[in-house]
Amino acid sequence: MGLSIVKWVSSTALLLASGVALAHPSHEHTSSFMAGFSHPMGGFDHLLAMVAVGLWAASLGGRALWAVPAAFVITMFAGGGLAVAGMQIPFIEQGILLSVIVLGALLLGAKRLPVMACAVIAAGFALFHGAAHGIEMPINADGLQYTLGFVSSTVVLHLMGLGLGLLATPLMTRIGGSVIAVMGLLLVVS
Repeated sequence: MGLSIVKWVSSTALLLASGVALAHPSHEHTSSFMAGFSHPMGGFDHLLAMVAVGLWAASLGGRALWAVPAAFVITMFAGGGLAVAGMQIPFIEQGILLSVIVLGALLLGAKRLPVMACAVIAAGFALFHGAAHGIEMPINADGLQYTLGFVSSTVVLHLMGLGLGLLATPLMTRIGGSVIAVMGLLLVVS
């Protein structure tokens, strides 16, 4: 039963993510919710980092299954709010790219850290992702709908990573981490 739910969530997330994993497209959606929902899925850097958070949480197991993604989502929400309120968060794009590389490296190295440390790492990176979402909110968007959109898609991407991580062997997870880290490095040089 549990495995079929994981397969369903992963399949749904992959379907939702298909075709939109191309760097930050324009936001000409008519719905504020859809503009927010598409933003994390529309940027390859966001997509990689958010799936990596789910994979990492799955590889850690136990309390990390919920604590790491929850820390990410809560801090991302706060980062978005800070950006909308006009607070300047320095090095946003660099922080996002660093999140992809570091999360991939943590998966590759299969490093076991305390759950609290993992949640703090995820939250630190989430601040940059949230700030990017807040800054790129369309001027005419409803802030609440937009926020619910980017939070919802982030949860879907985390669930996709969790599902993939729970189905994968440790070796497959490490290979996935290496691919994520290399993709992050390629994004830096492109």
